Amino acid sequence: MWKSEKQKKDTYELMIQQLTGLTEIEHDVIANLANSSALLADALPDTVFAGYYLYNGDELVLGPFQGKVSCTRIKLGKGVCGESAEKQKTLIVDNVKTHENYISCDSAAMSEIVVPMVKDGVLLGVLDIDSGVTFSYDAIDQEYLEKFAAVLIDQSNF
Repeated sequence: MWKSEKQKKDTYELMIQQLTGLTEIEHDVIANLANSSALLADALPDTVFAGYYLYNGDELVLGPFQGKVSCTRIKLGKGVCGESAEKQKTLIVDNVKTHENYISCDSAAMSEIVVPMVKDGVLLGVLDIDSGVTFSYDAIDQEYLEKFAAVLIDQSNF
């Protein structure tokens, strides 16, 4: 849990600076996705999954992540990741156990935020973060994770 809103924002600002530093010297997509998922998992409290699903033109396929074994393929519109990808809109689910279209990949996940990754109108994939606590994510998380994803997209060779 965050001690304060200021601590949360400060942590996100630092993560974005760290990501910017990492991606200034490395432009390989897989390397940047891997390092950025480790950065997220390390910095965000209660995280049980932090990673990416990449769009292959047909469905989302599991990419680099930190966490336990996860779902490997997700159809557009299915689950929170599929919904976010299809709508190209960030989704926050306060309690995954009550979300009608939720796909359970890890029983430890209690809340989730999914940020679509889009470049020039083309879906690249989604950033998916799950917490072991309900009501973990809010507008602050959305704002900073969307910035985080934008830095990653701009600096990597997608």
